[in-house]
Amino acid sequence: MDATEAAAVLARARQGDSDAFRALVETHSRSVFRLAFRMTGNEQDAEDVVQESFLRAYRQLGRFESRANFGTWLYRIVSNCSVDLMRSKQARHDQVRGDSLDQDGAVELPAVDAPGPERVAQSAEIDRRVQHALQDLSPLERAAFTLRHYEGRSIEEISATLGLGTSAAKHSVFRAVKKLRVALAPLRSQAS
Repeated sequence: MDATEAAAVLARARQGDSDAFRALVETHSRSVFRLAFRMTGNEQDAEDVVQESFLRAYRQLGRFESRANFGTWLYRIVSNCSVDLMRSKQARHDQVRGDSLDQDGAVELPAVDAPGPERVAQSAEIDRRVQHALQDLSPLERAAFTLRHYEGRSIEEISATLGLGTSAAKHSVFRAVKKLRVALAPLRSQAS
């Protein structure tokens, strides 16, 4: 869909055309799911975030400013829904943690084709540790890191998406990277 067609579809959706909104959902659903999955680390949670995000977008479509980029606006909604979900899960986890300290927060990622069983085992261990390290970041740090390093967004886009100033967005990415380096340092020493 080119920019002119996208603007026309968006205008029709803002006027209440459900088919036009469905076209927006179809256009953005993959990238929205990818962002939600990377932020939540869980397919079911990502699906919940996508559904909630599109519901919020539909309800708030009348408040969307046409001069803004719809994708950036939608990413902001997805980021906020993801952060809300992660915070609520963290609060529940903290309550349960007092009862059971050995809960495993690891997330299984889809299998990746690899040349042999040793490589598969090594990749699975790396994925497990990366997901575990991401779970230890604050929701804001995880959102900033995901947008920067998985989605390739600029600091300005991250600022707009997360509603932060430029320096706060840079600082969130920096803190996330610093924490991940510390958490993943044992992997580098094993590779040596």
